[in-house]
Amino acid sequence: MSGQFEATVEVDRPVDEVFAYLADGRNDPRFSPRVLRIDRIPEGPTAVGTLFRSTVKDAGMKTARTFRITAFEPPRTLRWAEESKNLVTASRGGYDLEPLPGGRTRVRVHNVLEGHGLGRLLVGLALAAARKDAPAFGQRIKAAIEAS
Repeated sequence: MSGQFEATVEVDRPVDEVFAYLADGRNDPRFSPRVLRIDRIPEGPTAVGTLFRSTVKDAGMKTARTFRITAFEPPRTLRWAEESKNLVTASRGGYDLEPLPGGRTRVRVHNVLEGHGLGRLLVGLALAAARKDAPAFGQRIKAAIEAS
């Protein structure tokens, strides 16, 4: 079983700034409290093929996650795929950015969650929690970018 969650927010920053902020996955802990640590491999600018390795805490358990950037089209499109083998993974996800009048940006974040093994029984719960949190997640992204 798999399913998608998403959130859309409007950020009071120009699209180039928003894209640059989101493309540096090392900013994720600023808006995602579940991300305890994240590293970019290799160091340097994000591009197709860049890996982000993180430690996250979900449901009281720490897990290691690895995401690979699969599409990088500044300043509009960023895509990733999770390569780690956890019970529930974000098999694919991304950001879609749209410039708005007045130097603002519409940001849509989306992820497809998949369950593996026993995770097939848990993915429904993970999706429900992610969907419930999606509006707040979008607001945390907005606040982090506007505060940067």
